[in-house]
Amino acid sequence: MIKIPSLNVDLQRLVTPVPIWRGSVAADDWQAAALAVRESGGRLISLWASDRACATPALPAPEGDALPPAETGALTVCAAYAVLEGLVWLELPLAAGQTTYPDLSTIFPSGVRMQRAASDLSGILAEGGHDHRPWLNHGAWPADHFPLRHDVAAQQAFPDAQVTDYPFVRVEGDGVHEIAVGPVHAGIIEPGHFRLSVVGEKVLRLEERLGYSHKGIEKRFTQLPPLQAHRLAGRVSGDSTVAFAWAYCMALESAAACDIPERASWLRALMLERERVANHLGDLGALGNDTAFAFGLAQFSRLREDWLRLSKEAFGHRLMMDGVTPGGVACDVDRARMDRLLQQSDVVEREVQALRTVYEEHAGLQDRFINTGQVSPELAARLGLTGLAGRASGQAADLRCDHPWPPYDSLQVKMATHRNGDVAARVTLRFEEVFESLRLIRTIVAGLPAGLTRSELSLPADAAVGAGWVEGWRGEIFVALELDGEASQHRILRCHCHDPSWQNWPVIEHAVIGNIVPDFPLINKSFNLSYSGHDL
Repeated sequence: MIKIPSLNVDLQRLVTPVPIWRGSVAADDWQAAALAVRESGGRLISLWASDRACATPALPAPEGDALPPAETGALTVCAAYAVLEGLVWLELPLAAGQTTYPDLSTIFPSGVRMQRAASDLSGILAEGGHDHRPWLNHGAWPADHFPLRHDVAAQQAFPDAQVTDYPFVRVEGDGVHEIAVGPVHAGIIEPGHFRLSVVGEKVLRLEERLGYSHKGIEKRFTQLPPLQAHRLAGRVSGDSTVAFAWAYCMALESAAACDIPERASWLRALMLERERVANHLGDLGALGNDTAFAFGLAQFSRLREDWLRLSKEAFGHRLMMDGVTPGGVACDVDRARMDRLLQQSDVVEREVQALRTVYEEHAGLQDRFINTGQVSPELAARLGLTGLAGRASGQAADLRCDHPWPPYDSLQVKMATHRNGDVAARVTLRFEEVFESLRLIRTIVAGLPAGLTRSELSLPADAAVGAGWVEGWRGEIFVALELDGEASQHRILRCHCHDPSWQNWPVIEHAVIGNIVPDFPLINKSFNLSYSGHDL
């Protein structure tokens, strides 16, 4: 047990390649710990609930608006914080029959929607919170039904459920009107509703409503064998399949105290950097398209398509899905394909350099990018903006640099940051990260160690926990894993997956204020947040 200077809490270090600690606090210390994190410059990563009870008969329906009592000692609210020393996973066990806990949203505004989701899924309520509207439950299940409680059947249908009328905040005044965008969009993107309050074309307020395609992924984890659930993790958000699969496998390997071969960690990093490049290429083209610059879309789409095709040839799937497995990786890459990866990196670097010059010298494009959707460093820090979007607003945080795990501890990643926080800064950051990832790919291929690509992973006989923390292309991916103690039938008690979009979606509501309506799609695309990774 240790103590971190910013926290007066006893913590136990988990067996992970990145520094992660876990500890428990009493209700009186829950907010004090959050304040200590904030005052030391720390950030809230995630908040969720865990029901550690065994399956029991369904609880009786409550009366009125009261929440049903929990089984004795069953419910626990958890929070993960990034501090200078690493990540701290704190737990607040709730007393028998208790379903409330102290609100954290006044300390970390990014926690509002996480708390609302925990209320929908697990039936715990943030006491003192100012917003208790349902977030993930659109009326698909009754208000007294909590899918992640262990007393709830795995599959239930509610034929009488009605879609609820969500109480959007109304803006009133002379000339103010509303524009509703979505949830069904004129394209293939996932559903999300955006309610814009405008005067003329100037945006006064934006309010989002997400969670339209709740997939039940967190419940599904509890029905899968731990050694197979990495495949589900890799499908939380398809554009981050490598990052989520790595974070899950890191959590499982942590719980099992399993070391992976050195070559496997280098191959995982190779896939992660290729995933980063693929997404940046796609976004740079899409951002050009949103300013009617179809040439940019065509060129970056061509480069991305070639990139994905070689990923399929080298790793068996265009998105490298199922490439990261417990104990290592699913396949090796031979010398001939390594050479092709290097050759492609050289070609892409030359072409992206040329396209960057085109983008920077295109007056019309820059006119749409510069000062559009601006998020100041001060606002970014206050709202918890993270990942790529955070770095474009002066938030210098990248796990590959701050807490490098193998092989990043040997690669000396150069972090790109900017302070203007507008679309132009987010575009520039993508260009710079492409070039850095291409450098990393070359370094990884040149230094790839020989040896095995996978270790046998034996599940622990007793109950165990593990965590994974990986810097995906969008930002920090976090996975918290709890395994039960039934040696004869290993089971996932709880697996919580967190995408950085949880922190960043609310910031778009601020970024769009004062801009014109036609710039909303451009601002939204410059963040390019995950609908799927937000809706588990």
